[in-house]
Amino acid sequence: MVILAVDYGDVRTGLAVCDKSEFLASPVCVITERDRDKVIKQVSEKAKELKAEEIAVGLPKNMDGSEGFRAEACKEFADALGAFSGIPVVLRDERLTTVSAHKFMNMNDVRGKKRKNTVDAVAAVIILEDYITYRKNHR
Repeated sequence: MVILAVDYGDVRTGLAVCDKSEFLASPVCVITERDRDKVIKQVSEKAKELKAEEIAVGLPKNMDGSEGFRAEACKEFADALGAFSGIPVVLRDERLTTVSAHKFMNMNDVRGKKRKNTVDAVAAVIILEDYITYRKNHR
């Protein structure tokens, strides 16, 4: 199944997609937009373009597993995205994905503006890889 992953943010939203066999997750793009409704529209268009059958949205939980205001915003975003796109949306715990993305980019010596413009897409790849692993282990 083709799955689109979303790392939703206030300014930048990263997207990643996997192939139909759910083997390879790849970054797609970063949407730079503050207006939630515009982000929903752009993500929906990209999902349809990529023929995504499901969308996984990162849910930023606190380290103790509790949910704060950011998690609530992501839940609302996910609900609105599912309603607008007509594509099923699941939420995935995204604790430490941005930290992992920064570590990955450090190892690959990605710096400056390029880093700022890609870290959210790399975080989306990490969310997607986690979800793919979960799906394989829970079939």
